[in-house]
Amino acid sequence: MFMPDPIQTHDSDAVLQYLAAARQFKTQEEIATILGVNARQVRRWEARENEPPPYLSYALQQILPLGDSDPDAAKNAAFTFIDLFAGIGGIRQAFDSVGGHCVFTSEWDTYAQKTYAHNYPNNHQINGDITQIAAENIPDHDVLLGGFPCQPFSIAGVSKKNALGRAHGFNDETQGTLFFDICRIIDEKKPRAFLLENVKNLTSHDKGRTFDVIKRSLEELGYTMSYRVIDGAHFVPQHRERILIVGFRNDLNIQFDLHGLDLPPKGERKLGDILHKTDGTEPFLPWDDSAYFDHKNKKPLDKYTLTDNLWTYLQNYAAKHKEKGNGFGFGLVTKDSVTRTLSARYYKDGSEILVSQGKNKNPRRLTPRECARLMGFPDTFKIPVSDTRAYKQFGNSVVVDVMSYIANAMSTHLT
Repeated sequence: MFMPDPIQTHDSDAVLQYLAAARQFKTQEEIATILGVNARQVRRWEARENEPPPYLSYALQQILPLGDSDPDAAKNAAFTFIDLFAGIGGIRQAFDSVGGHCVFTSEWDTYAQKTYAHNYPNNHQINGDITQIAAENIPDHDVLLGGFPCQPFSIAGVSKKNALGRAHGFNDETQGTLFFDICRIIDEKKPRAFLLENVKNLTSHDKGRTFDVIKRSLEELGYTMSYRVIDGAHFVPQHRERILIVGFRNDLNIQFDLHGLDLPPKGERKLGDILHKTDGTEPFLPWDDSAYFDHKNKKPLDKYTLTDNLWTYLQNYAAKHKEKGNGFGFGLVTKDSVTRTLSARYYKDGSEILVSQGKNKNPRRLTPRECARLMGFPDTFKIPVSDTRAYKQFGNSVVVDVMSYIANAMSTHLT
């Protein structure tokens, strides 16, 4: 029996999704042989008579093709794309919405894979480490999408690595070099276009030398690129500045300028647009199963309200740094606010975005569902992981509305 890596775990629903996809290529008997069980057991899983072990998810993925297995869907799509460093699929959601068809996915984090699998049922596997996949084995595609890891270039990431005496940028031996995996795939597959996303600090890292390498590398591959830093506050009630890099292959003679796009005014959307409604109009989402909101009492669950100890600590911490002239402190917001950037560390204390609940009550964190809304994900987006994992995933994601705006602009040159 093929034994999966023990960290590659998904719940039973995800296993059944992969089983259904695998059944397009293998019989029950063949799958049973691969998994080391009898065919009767496979039939019971399919009939929902009992639940399959969660660890089988990884083994079932190996039955699926490396890339897309539905040529008709790809043929009928406006264009095809691959989703690299996919996270929970924020960029994919945008390109799906304008008629694209995903033919390949890569994401190494198993918890992100779980969320991705729940929201984008594929008949191709979610591939792990992109460095281990030969470029020639990746399906042909029109557009390469990649929110490549930003920690080596972010202000926080650089500061942390400096403190630890570790390299950053392209000298980072793990995440920093992943940009060159994008380059080798572009060089091999020659897609019509690409969209890359990273932190604002990418342009200034190492006095601009890092970005010079990125720009020169992409231009030498035969692409004309345009880049722009865009704040998510144009679309959602959150300040989140990220650099977007768009390139089109030179032979297509496409003039595309990100700076020529007219963005909506900042700050038109307020936090109240995404907060749970306490007037009885909050929708009941069966897939959330009241995990975040108490519909009976019309309020977010009490567990999201800060404890007295944590609230006291945060106030004292802010006061101490204020005396020193530092800006460190919590971000207290109301329904009329535009928030700070939601970070992957939000699960620790929620300090960057604390929702005021009045003078007589401690503030609260956003719930994971509110975080999803703050990042532009629709309420149909499922959150199958713990609160801690959800906060990390949304804090590492893209603002879907920003990506949709760019996807729509790019699609006019792809269809």
